[in-house]
Amino acid sequence: MNMRIGELAERTGLATSRIRFYEDIGLLKVERQANGYRTYPPQTVLILDLIATAQHAGFTLDEIRAVLPPDLTLWVHDSLLETLRNKVRDIEALERRLAQSKSHINALLAEIEAKPAEVDCVTNAERVLSRIRAGEFKGPALAAGDVNALRKARRHMSLKFEK
Repeated sequence: MNMRIGELAERTGLATSRIRFYEDIGLLKVERQANGYRTYPPQTVLILDLIATAQHAGFTLDEIRAVLPPDLTLWVHDSLLETLRNKVRDIEALERRLAQSKSHINALLAEIEAKPAEVDCVTNAERVLSRIRAGEFKGPALAAGDVNALRKARRHMSLKFEK
């Protein structure tokens, strides 16, 4: 039996505005009654759970939209597995780049902390920068897209702890 948005919100714990947002961006299909009320099939609860689970796993809404079929009975098992494996590879690549960046920052910290007592901070900064220019330190390994991924992860974590 179809349900209205209030009941769907109650069953899923999501705000009606979030449900409407998912509808607006094409993640949910909605039926309209003659009076204009939205009605949702029971399968919508599962779809919303899938969206939440995928977001918690690091998928963007665009990635979810690309893999989520309009009807769950049309889901292609091999395609889903391929998408999940690709996401794992993306995360592993990001982890490698983050480890490189962490190593770089730790090396910079060690170099800055090794400032001789008689050297002021400006002179020490020039010393460290000259070593970087000389190629003694590799630059950060983050790619442009990684910064956005990190921001999303940080925002996701802050939202998680604000609840």
